[in-house]
Amino acid sequence: MAPKVVVLDYGSGNLRSAERALVAAGAEVMVTADSTLAAECDGLVVPGVGAFGACMAGLRGVGGPQLVAARVAAGRPVFGICVGMQVLFASGVEHGNDGAGIAIWPGVVEPLVAPVLPHMGWNTVAAPAESRLFAGVGGERFYFVHSFAVQHWTGRAALLTWAEHGSRFLAAVEDGPVVATQFHPEKSGAAGARLLTNWVNTLTEA
Repeated sequence: MAPKVVVLDYGSGNLRSAERALVAAGAEVMVTADSTLAAECDGLVVPGVGAFGACMAGLRGVGGPQLVAARVAAGRPVFGICVGMQVLFASGVEHGNDGAGIAIWPGVVEPLVAPVLPHMGWNTVAAPAESRLFAGVGGERFYFVHSFAVQHWTGRAALLTWAEHGSRFLAAVEDGPVVATQFHPEKSGAAGARLLTNWVNTLTEA
């Protein structure tokens, strides 16, 4: 039986492309802001594009921070994508303004230090050998579109995947039921499809 996945609709993110990619990965997918469905599903996907502050405002409008925190506390799977990853950290700094995130993890989303911004295009990542998310996806390139990222991990022990664009930054985190990618797996071709399939397969084991 296909695991049920909710793509949280809070006014941000590549909702339909994420939906199609997750369906192809073997999930039964609903795009919704319904808090009950989002709380009860097997896996919750938090997408996000644009500014950190705008995404947090949208999330607060649908009770997203409380929903995500409750799922994490209960050990229920959450997957953040792009700014959906960034908002899982304590805060984000954009244009001199410091805004609060959901604070699942400590850390600050800061501007990348690079000669060309935004970081837009394909990039390799360095995933740990024991990663389940990147199983069978070694050496592939993933699609990034961002100018901000977390560049220092100060949280508990977790599986960390790094990438470089000017400076080194977190490309993905695997921390128990919570995983996140700074890149867009739904736009990353066969490698992204394999990564999403790996995640969907973990939902049947939960």
